[in-house]
Amino acid sequence: MNRLGNLVKMAKRPAPPVGSTPAQVVHHENKWRLLRYMPRAEGIVHRTPILLVPSLINRHYVLDLLPGKSFAAWFVEQGFDVFTIDWGTPSDEDRFVTFDDVCDTALGRAIRLVARHGADDRAHVLGYCLGGTLAAIHASVRPEHVASLTLLAAPVRFADDGLLTRWTRTKSFDVKLASEAFGLVPWQLLQSAFHLLRPTLSVSKVVHVLDRAWDDESMDGFLALETWGNDNVSFPGACYERYIQALYREDQLWKGMFALSGLPARLEALTMPLHVLTFQHDNIVPAESAGCVLERAASEDKVHLHLPGGHVGAVVSKSASTRLWPQLARFWAERDTKTPLSALRATAAPKAEAAPKAEAAPKAEAAPKAEAAPKAKAPAKLEPTHVNGAGPRPGRKGAPRGRSSHRS
Repeated sequence: MNRLGNLVKMAKRPAPPVGSTPAQVVHHENKWRLLRYMPRAEGIVHRTPILLVPSLINRHYVLDLLPGKSFAAWFVEQGFDVFTIDWGTPSDEDRFVTFDDVCDTALGRAIRLVARHGADDRAHVLGYCLGGTLAAIHASVRPEHVASLTLLAAPVRFADDGLLTRWTRTKSFDVKLASEAFGLVPWQLLQSAFHLLRPTLSVSKVVHVLDRAWDDESMDGFLALETWGNDNVSFPGACYERYIQALYREDQLWKGMFALSGLPARLEALTMPLHVLTFQHDNIVPAESAGCVLERAASEDKVHLHLPGGHVGAVVSKSASTRLWPQLARFWAERDTKTPLSALRATAAPKAEAAPKAEAAPKAEAAPKAEAAPKAKAPAKLEPTHVNGAGPRPGRKGAPRGRSSHRS
């Protein structure tokens, strides 16, 4: 009876509270934002901050799905200082945003801003799916502020037997024409490709709902994933064109031919601690497409974790909190900087822009005053911003645009 009652109530069931962990917008630029999850009341334990880099075509809150199933919130509770990128919603004027604009300019600025919150001006970087590809390319060219690199189901070799690779290489798919015709490649086109990977997925979802309808917790998780899975983002045309042509069709990253802002991006240049995670039942990024980075990376500190589960379920399911998340926490904790805690900078608020000018002031007496300025202007604890709900988002009416609020 409980199962039948829950099925009847589904139409009136409230929307799941996705992305509800309190966070502050510490930087915004055009459509993308850098969010900092509010540190726990006991304070930050680990000295090196973490930056989460999600895929461009999905919302960032997959890593902050629900209370009790939030990747980000769990790491905050372990004493980590956690940041994430919200890529936002591109609009018509973003059709000419290039791969370099995203992977070098935006991602580079986010890494530098997060690194300022650490004790040695570096950050742990985790890239998920396409976000991992972006992180690997960027770290191979500009490793200065990357303390470690974690690639979570992130493809680096695209010449595999996966269906996505086969489809993108068909002669009938004119990526340049699609880019020029649409400007922004529609999210519906992207989503349909993933649906075709598992044509019976919709049927299996219906069976799952009927089978688990008695379980409120299971239904909440299902609806949260469905909310995220249908909240997709269109792809800037210029960026998409290079992504498909250079990576999927020509496999330039694996062949050592890819360049970022004119500089060679080679996997052999990855020398920082490297953590690679692949999943046994991942039908989007095959394990051989993601795990092969270990063959090329020059890092002396490499860890590979291959776990059961799929591309999303293994990362955000209830079992992930006991299987995957502790492994990541251990990796980062063991590689935390040895700089004393007293050297931590800006643990409660972003670094003030006035600081560099104060250091260059001719009067030595002015330096102590300048260091104290951020505390006077910014309270130690800010009110969290509602970053995933009904408030305005960049790229939509009422959202902030134009110049960024910070520079790096």
